[in-house]
Amino acid sequence: MKNKDLITAVSNGENLSIESWQQLIENWKSVDLEWLHSIAREVQYKYFGNKIYIRGLIELTNYCKNNCLYCGIRAGNSKVERYRLSLEDVVASCEKAYTAGFRTFVIQGGEDPFFSSDKICNMLREIKKRFPNVAITLSLGERDREDYKLFKEAGADRYLLRHETALKEHYDFLHEKSQSFEKRMDCISELKKNAYQTGVGFMVGSPKQTSLSLAYDMDFIYNLKPEMVGIGPFLPHRETPFKDEEKGDLQKTLFFISIIRLMLPMAMLPATTALATLSPDGRSRGILAGANVIMPNISPPDIRDCYQLYDNKANKGLEAVEGLLELQEDMKKIGYEIIMVRGDFGDVDVKERLRNV
Repeated sequence: MKNKDLITAVSNGENLSIESWQQLIENWKSVDLEWLHSIAREVQYKYFGNKIYIRGLIELTNYCKNNCLYCGIRAGNSKVERYRLSLEDVVASCEKAYTAGFRTFVIQGGEDPFFSSDKICNMLREIKKRFPNVAITLSLGERDREDYKLFKEAGADRYLLRHETALKEHYDFLHEKSQSFEKRMDCISELKKNAYQTGVGFMVGSPKQTSLSLAYDMDFIYNLKPEMVGIGPFLPHRETPFKDEEKGDLQKTLFFISIIRLMLPMAMLPATTALATLSPDGRSRGILAGANVIMPNISPPDIRDCYQLYDNKANKGLEAVEGLLELQEDMKKIGYEIIMVRGDFGDVDVKERLRNV
């Protein structure tokens, strides 16, 4: 089949065979990308109009027990200035963002044993007590099965756990032996079982990534049908074993954003910070490829430079709460409007409802 036929099949709700996914991925450069992005925008507009959801990102801790080979806050990086936010820090960040109009908070961090299930649950209850109409997304890595249940009961609405790669051999290459592909997949399954709005994702251009591993990613995402998918280009960090690896390709990342928009029409797809770090117009190009979420940083400004997953990670200006007005203007220039609502998955009347916001 030709590329256009394969993309049309995806648009029609079909899953491709692994071989067909490989064919499409290997030939992505020959795809008419302007056409692909335009049909992704048509789907985006059908469900969301020209509205872009906004989430406030809080980076809770940069301590991590893991040693992922690609990550700047890996346990083995002794040059990181480590920090943990207090409950008061988190609440103050939420207060600032709530006053600015944010109605979703994303609490992200390394896998830090200091933050027990009790600490996380207390934090969730306090946020929901003070701001009862907000949604909370957690992105705190792999936890025990019981933790996911407790977090849900305490007020967590969504959970983002990037699968990184759906091919075991590739996962094993990117991580140390103490980390298990099977455990990662089990955790994602548990999130679905506990009725979270569940997010997965991967880096485009990660070391040893192949058309086969990406084909498995597409097949995994199709079958899981997550409510959120976070993808961005691989960007190296100078204190990791992958420091000399090439950056991910911007155009290829945009290709996958459009494909996933066609595959999952109502999914929440962020224009990631990595896109904005790779290219000054990366955020806008992500939106024009089909993304519909932006996550400005609302963490205390003095710790933002400590949460460097990759070199030169953007955390100021349009990537932060302080640049919200400028971000709104930036979106208007490309025909989009930021709206201050929770932005839950599955509102089939979302386009009509948002017209009245």
